[in-house]
This record gives sequence, structure tokens and C-alpha cells, in this order.
Amino acid sequence: MTEPQLGGTYDQILAFARWSEANDIASFARSDHYYTTRQPTPEATDAFATLAGLARDTDTIRLGVMVSPVTFRHPAVIAKTAATIDQMSGGRLDLGVGTGWMEAEHAAFGMPFPPWKERFARLEEALDYLAAAFGDDPAAHKGNHYTLEANVGPKPSGIRLMVGGSGATRTPTLAGTHADEYNLFLDTPEEIAPKIKVMRQAAADREVLVSVMGGGIIGRTDAEYRDRLGQFAASRGKTTEEIETRFTAEGVPMGTPSRVAETLAALDEIGVERWYVQWLDLADLDGYASTIEAIRAG
Repeated sequence: MTEPQLGGTYDQILAFARWSEANDIASFARSDHYYTTRQPTPEATDAFATLAGLARDTDTIRLGVMVSPVTFRHPAVIAKTAATIDQMSGGRLDLGVGTGWMEAEHAAFGMPFPPWKERFARLEEALDYLAAAFGDDPAAHKGNHYTLEANVGPKPSGIRLMVGGSGATRTPTLAGTHADEYNLFLDTPEEIAPKIKVMRQAAADREVLVSVMGGGIIGRTDAEYRDRLGQFAASRGKTTEEIETRFTAEGVPMGTPSRVAETLAALDEIGVERWYVQWLDLADLDGYASTIEAIRAG
């Protein structure tokens, strides 16, 4: 899981995707942001444009957007773009959609940022719109925010729909009723388990994959872990003890392979099936590779 709004060229994104594909990673995902408040402001590529490139420049790995705000694009644009990338990739797109959350980003680019209640209503309606657009023709949807009455093609062959968020009831319910995948931020099993239960109740007999997204501080050896922990703590102006205590309490995978394996086993036990390893520095492919090696060693 990469965050190219923090910087990174298409060639760097491609290098990560190709390495991941060659090393049997299930999916390569990226965020959909145009902006970050970091200074100086990094260059930020467009999510769907880069995924279209990856659709042709990779062969087997699934490609995901986590997640596209409904404030950025009308659902007609999302549907058309996603179906096109699905066609270009041979059915490998995972389409994540969400409410949008970064008000500063919207202000910077002059995009409307409605109150949360309206954004959530638009997300609910956009999911119904996409279901209609991807279903049988003639496609029809009439709602408070969007309408559709058309024959819509191309129809996707392999798009998986992802709904993600941290809400306790409405988001997991929405994921259970609409999505193929429910994605949460990394947290402790105690925090995640009740949300999965809500999602499963809404899904009934539908199969919905449960995934988490977040980073970790991991080393192949204790020395490597301590070095990475020290670098991270220094970058945040904290002590290693402060970072380790806080992150461990928040369920972040920390330490050497055996310790990370224990953290992941606890998530597996409550029904989490996939971890999107968040990696922020697209200039550090070697660091990513060694982190994956450490995770697999457990």
C-alpha cells in the first residue's frame, strides 16, 4: 500500500508493483490523493492514471485504489474509468471508494467538501449507482444526488469493490451489503472484532474478504529492528520507548519476525485475511523488500 501523494514518479510506482508481482504479493494498492500538507509540497500523481499504466505494465498482480473519494469524481466517471482499467488489466482491479476526509486537500484544489453526513449519503448512493452501472442494461438509478438511465459498457469482468473506514456500525454495514472486501486501519483485535461482526451480520451469506491497512516497524534481526525503531522515533522527536509503547498498544506489527507473527496470528483469529503493508517512501525499494522478507520469515 503506497501513498504517492507524498512523492514518487510513475517509474518508482511501477518498480514497487513489479517487485511485488515477482515476489508473489497478492495486491499492489495506492492511495487517491492530490495533496499533502507536508512542506515542501511533493508531486502527487493521479491514482487512476497510474493504475491504468500498471494494468499494461504488469501481468498478474491485483491493482487497487484505497480509496477514491466520492468528492473527487462523479460515480459515472468512477464507473467508466474503473471498467476501462478492468478491461486493460484483464480483470485485476480492486476499486475502493470512500467519503473523502482531507478538507485541506479539497480547499487547495477548489473542490466542494460537504459535511460528513452528506458525504456518507453520497457514498451510499454511489455504491448503488455503481451496482447499477456494472449490472444488466438498461442501467437505472434515481437518487437524491445521482441519476442514471443508460446502457453502460464496457461491463467489468473482474472488478472487486472495496469499502473501507473506521466507523463502528454504518461503514461495516455498508461493506457487508455492497462490498467484496472490507478494509480497516490496523488496530488491536479488540477494536476490530466488533466491526467485523457487524459486517458479517450485514453480509449474511455473502463472502466478504476482511483486510487491514497500516505500517509496521520490523526488522529481520533485533539489531535491524532497533535501528529502524530509532530512526523512526528520531524523525518524530520521540524516544524509542514512547514509540514502541504507543504502537504496540495500537496493534501495529513491531519487532522481529516471531513477534510480528504473533501480532498477525491474533488478527487472523478474528477473521482478518489480508494485510496491506503501508510503505511511504517510494525511493526505498530495498527497505520494502527487506521488510517483506522479515514478515515472511515469521
